[in-house]
Amino acid sequence: MKSRPVPRILLVNPWIHDFAAYDFWARPLGLLTIAAVLREHKIEVDYLDCLNRFHPKAPPSNPNARRGRGPYLKTRIPHPGGLTDIPRHFCRYGIDPEWFKEDLQAVPEPDLILVTSSMTYWYPGLQETIQLLRQVYPEVPILLGGIYATLCRDHAEAVSGADRVFPGTDILNILDLIAEYTGYSVEPRFDPNAPDTWPDPALDLQQTIPFAPLLTSRGCPFACAYCASRFLEPNRRVRSPKRVMAEIRHWHEGHGVDDFVFYDDALLVDSDHHMIPLLRAVIDSGMEVRFHTPNAVHIREISEELADLMRTAGFTTLRLGLETAAFEEESRLDRKVTEAEFKKAIGRLLRAGFDAGAVGAYLLAGLPGQTLKAVADSICIVRESGVTPVPAYYTPIPHTDLWDRARAVSRYDLGADPVFTNNALLPCWPEFSWEIVSYLKNLARGPSESA
Repeated sequence: MKSRPVPRILLVNPWIHDFAAYDFWARPLGLLTIAAVLREHKIEVDYLDCLNRFHPKAPPSNPNARRGRGPYLKTRIPHPGGLTDIPRHFCRYGIDPEWFKEDLQAVPEPDLILVTSSMTYWYPGLQETIQLLRQVYPEVPILLGGIYATLCRDHAEAVSGADRVFPGTDILNILDLIAEYTGYSVEPRFDPNAPDTWPDPALDLQQTIPFAPLLTSRGCPFACAYCASRFLEPNRRVRSPKRVMAEIRHWHEGHGVDDFVFYDDALLVDSDHHMIPLLRAVIDSGMEVRFHTPNAVHIREISEELADLMRTAGFTTLRLGLETAAFEEESRLDRKVTEAEFKKAIGRLLRAGFDAGAVGAYLLAGLPGQTLKAVADSICIVRESGVTPVPAYYTPIPHTDLWDRARAVSRYDLGADPVFTNNALLPCWPEFSWEIVSYLKNLARGPSESA
């Protein structure tokens, strides 16, 4: 390893291997935050994104189309072992491996490589990424972090190919790791328990910034049976509305970004002190921006005032966390909302000026013991309410309350390999069927859209 007064760190966002993948406002926010922390401490940083839709060698693509979303480049590859019977194409999503190799050879040799991870069942793409990194830089240590590394640490240590797996979300640890591997030691210039002191994520490392992800809070006060948020972020930490507003202004005025995407797990909690002041600041600024919430917001928190402010501030895509509309049944998921609360919230949103195309309610499908009829009935109830039903296929996740039940009913050995938890397989239903998936999609679209 080369010795430098100041180390050079390469950060890499890996490929996805899956049956389907789409850039639905997805960015490696944790990795880009680490990049910002490193730069804040005068460490040299390079960033390569295997999912880059705007790579110089990729076909031209308008970053403003679809409000920043869009399809990844993809290449068909063989199915993973154990999934050869699934009648769907399996693909590598992201740039051509030769492009990645050329990009690696174009950056100075790093002292350390940091690779992130997301969905647990995407780890084969991570393996391929690390294998190629080894070919180009065989002597450089590779460290793996992120969601897969945290939820499936033992598996990641066994198969990822990384020299070290570091779980968790404490960004202060990264400075300790830099010191351990490079000898470069600095005093932190921020407080890991005070998010207002953290630098803005280094979105400028991207070749194109079609949207800006926003994380105004970490952690969630709820404990849904299917969700690992409490395991990934045990402590809730909230940024001030003033600090978030400064970040929005920075990307909008300094980089021309109009679309902002909230990544919070509990965006509307304590809205009197958090979201309402932020929305008022946005409105008072006169900025013409758009906000999107691909992560579900909690329906119970939507007041008349909040609905009006969201609409006025520029909320364009709003997703609600409904889970199921089988209100008469005893909830197995610690349901967050009653039928009356759901209808009241929908009424408030519609009166504020939202339409069915802007508001969607996530409905879980593929749960252990759930019937197709229960999902279909929920879809119909949501459509009748005046908003759009959005089927969300269940992914079994380790360290959640539903994990043991999912393992007991799945037709796969979920504990043996995370690849079997892929929600595209409907792993906790008796069988995979294209007819089931098509039926639910068409039902959610409604008769006029399906015709």
